[in-house]
Amino acid sequence: MDVHHITRDLAVAPQIRPDDIPAVASAGFRSILCNRPDAEAPNQPNFREIERLAGEGGLVARYLPVTSGRITDADVAAFEAAADTLPKPTLAYCGTGTRSATLWSFAEARRGRAVAEILAATKAAGYDLKGAAPRMAAQAGAAKERTEQRFAVLIVGGGAAGLAAASSLKARKPDLEVAVIDPAGIHYYQPGWTLVGAGVFDPAVTARTMASLIPDGVTWIKAAAVAFEPQRKAVMLEDGRTIGYDRLVVAPGLKLDWGGIEGLVETLGRNGVTSNYRFDLAPYTWELVRNLGGGRAVFTQPPMPIKCASAPQKAMYLSADHWRRAGRLREIGIDLFTATPSLFGVKEYVPPLMEYVRRYDAKLHFRHNLTRIDGSAKRAWFTCTAEDGTQSTVETGFDMIHVVPPQQAPDFVRESPLADPSGWVEVDPASLRHKRFTDVYGLGDACSAPNAKTAAAARKQAPVVAHNLLRDMGFIEGPDAVYDGYGSCPLTVERGKILLAEFGYGGKLLPSFPSWLLDGTKPSRAAWLLKERLLPPLYWHGMLKGREWMAKPRRAV
Repeated sequence: MDVHHITRDLAVAPQIRPDDIPAVASAGFRSILCNRPDAEAPNQPNFREIERLAGEGGLVARYLPVTSGRITDADVAAFEAAADTLPKPTLAYCGTGTRSATLWSFAEARRGRAVAEILAATKAAGYDLKGAAPRMAAQAGAAKERTEQRFAVLIVGGGAAGLAAASSLKARKPDLEVAVIDPAGIHYYQPGWTLVGAGVFDPAVTARTMASLIPDGVTWIKAAAVAFEPQRKAVMLEDGRTIGYDRLVVAPGLKLDWGGIEGLVETLGRNGVTSNYRFDLAPYTWELVRNLGGGRAVFTQPPMPIKCASAPQKAMYLSADHWRRAGRLREIGIDLFTATPSLFGVKEYVPPLMEYVRRYDAKLHFRHNLTRIDGSAKRAWFTCTAEDGTQSTVETGFDMIHVVPPQQAPDFVRESPLADPSGWVEVDPASLRHKRFTDVYGLGDACSAPNAKTAAAARKQAPVVAHNLLRDMGFIEGPDAVYDGYGSCPLTVERGKILLAEFGYGGKLLPSFPSWLLDGTKPSRAAWLLKERLLPPLYWHGMLKGREWMAKPRRAV
């Protein structure tokens, strides 16, 4: 019997069977609440048999059948009444326990309990009900209007894209009422983590307090968004509040799904398993690289899209260059396992990258997706997909492994009305305006535009969103601003040299400098200095401050 305790007085479980009744009584339960209709599945025990045996065991049993996926307000009210009147503690059950947990969550929301508390309680019991958060908030709002604030522009996300958008808006219209929703106390310059993992940057230089970066005149709502209600022009927060808006900008970044690789969470940060995609792990990458005297180094890349698609390769190149300089390269075998069918998505950059692959004698394994890892045994398993679609499992050992997790839009975005079929915020790729809700805009990693998900892309997107949003509000005249898909991947192929890949939609090259000054198709010292010395100040003091250096938006013809 699989019992999940939500509160002291209520637990939920998958379908129980008649021979479970003695165990239910022995566990101290005094009542049973059945939320599963009879005959919902073959060989399902009939409630009358459960009720008879419960009575013989001194338990009270009640039948409250609810159709899966069709919970009504009447069902919630009935569950609330039953939970109040049945002898406690109560065991509620259905097919998997999810229906009973969901009924409890809606009933608690009706009582006014904070959505965040409800979600925490159900998650602790083993049920992730984030997708039901909008309904929970609606249940709470049915008794009392909970829209506590309203802003002309509401921005969800205080990362690079969100703060840049806020600053660009205030630079154009200083008196505009803007708020940013983000629960984080620290803001990170994530492009710097590659250099932390190579021993070039100290981790501390990539972190600043969020409070120090919120633009002047912008309200910071330090909470997490859990749901969107575009019909009501409102965003629901985890604490139960609802914040209204005239215009909405969605820029929450993406979700790193560390749990999407079996065994990864348990071994991250030890056993030679690391990733530059986390602030606390990038220093461990450098520790492993510095101390590896021989053996096998494996680098992985998941299916696209991911943030900074070149980062997995950059970790490999910088590590290999360190081993080359230390005279250890011949003692270390290097393998790149990537789920992609090629080394890089823009063909002009592949030949110079292949020169470094040969220099470091790295082995490339295309269409290999990491699915499982055993850190203590130092083994990793990949699903290899052949060109004809057939799949096989490939196992390999490692002495160190740099892992990049699969990535997707945040849950509350994927489950919202704003999402496209793939879960990203559905925007027009040129204007970055939502395709169905014209008062909503999206930018950064969570939007559906088919550009590379990089900070450089957000730097170019923010002015476009600011211009078009203010134009729609009547503060700016003329045509839309247009985003051309610009993204930049500074490929650190060795310490002191970078291949500066700059491109837009369709892989079109979009260099920022004339070729005589900086040819992005050739590794150069100039590009390294740009990455190491100029881009961090450009980020902190330009992009996040609304200074659109080399990012002025182009208007549609």
